[in-house]
Amino acid sequence: MPSVILERSRKKRLEHAHPWVFKNEIAKIEGNPEAGDLVSIVNHQGRYLATGYYNPASQITVRVMSYEPLEAMDQNFFAQRFRKCLEHRERFVTGGNAYRLVYGEADFLPGLIVDRFGDVLVVQLLTLGMDRRREEIRDALVEVVGPVGIYERSDVSIRELEGLEQTKGPLYGDCPRHVVVTENGLQIKVDIVEGQKTGYFFDQRENRAAIAPLMTGWGARSGITLQEVAADSGDAGTTVMKPVNKSGKVVEFPFWDGATVLECFSHTGSFTLNACKHGAKKVTCLDISEHAIESARDNVKLNGFEERVEFVVDDAFQYLRNQVKGVEERNARAGGKGDTSKPLTAGGGRTFDVVILDPPAFAKTKNAVKGATRGYKDINLHGMKLVNEGGYLVTASCSFHMRPELFLDTIKEAAADAGKILRLVDWRAAGKDHPQILGVEEGHYLKFAIFEVRSRTQL
Repeated sequence: MPSVILERSRKKRLEHAHPWVFKNEIAKIEGNPEAGDLVSIVNHQGRYLATGYYNPASQITVRVMSYEPLEAMDQNFFAQRFRKCLEHRERFVTGGNAYRLVYGEADFLPGLIVDRFGDVLVVQLLTLGMDRRREEIRDALVEVVGPVGIYERSDVSIRELEGLEQTKGPLYGDCPRHVVVTENGLQIKVDIVEGQKTGYFFDQRENRAAIAPLMTGWGARSGITLQEVAADSGDAGTTVMKPVNKSGKVVEFPFWDGATVLECFSHTGSFTLNACKHGAKKVTCLDISEHAIESARDNVKLNGFEERVEFVVDDAFQYLRNQVKGVEERNARAGGKGDTSKPLTAGGGRTFDVVILDPPAFAKTKNAVKGATRGYKDINLHGMKLVNEGGYLVTASCSFHMRPELFLDTIKEAAADAGKILRLVDWRAAGKDHPQILGVEEGHYLKFAIFEVRSRTQL
């Protein structure tokens, strides 16, 4: 087998479980490996370190597949790895039939993503080494999982860095465009053909469930309390506990104690569904994509939440700014400023008990961090201004280059500008079907936080 000899002065990342060898870390190559071939990786002293697949066209020239000699990446090899992937998910992912089955480097299969949607699998082949073994991967998935269909969604630009074209289409069996799966006890309709990436984002599963405590406990703010009232049965002296408003009337709306919620960047409406499941009174589901809102609308209908959800197709940045401007105009008028004979110039002016911000990655490269920081500050600044006193800001970042410390610092700066004090009540990463290898920082991409929002002047 050909060998890749590493530079003496390189960083010892490989010894700390990082599976990438960059072009500038290679001193020389012995033998004549072709692109995609397996090669032995040895240090400058000739000591064997690992086996990986080779691509001279990529800056990541070798990706580690094994820390002991490996003869071939055949169907048997992939089947063994897939069984371990399946074992991990069956242990840690409960209450649903959908999850990330294979998570690239974290499952010791760099360049390969497999998402499971019930009986249908969606595959992404991100590297030349995996692309060359498409048939072996397909056959091993059929052997281990037994799906009715496998669909490929390798229509991602990262393949171009490997010298590959983007591609998508069926690999095996019957692949319907839409599949319905269960997550957190909710029905989710997924578009595996035209949905973003593989059609759905599993990494926020546990985080979506984490909003449950925020969804109830708001009725008292509206003057609604539980009181003893006469039973409807007519039996003299019989009473029951029912919600009663300030006027003494019984409140019949079953979600009287629920939160008002705004979900921005909703995609398929997954946070909206979890909010409704756990008792939200009213949810505004917003995305700039008409296709995303149609997907969210389908999912809301599928779960019977139509009466509590409104849908907005709009740019989240502009929507948040418009609402904040409306709030500021209303507050100014309440303070005796402004001409009340004229209509408000700003639209909106709505506030919410819970604001949820789950944007796409703003920083896809290191050079984009500065602009991304401005974007994260903007949405969090305006988002927290729309949170009712003592309510909650739920915010996330899926940009790897937006490191946790920078993300929190950015939110802290936004809070200072907004005159808010934030109390962190929950901090999370990606779910258990997205494990992380210690030493591989690239896997630590998702940051998720829940903050209680208070005004400095109302403590």
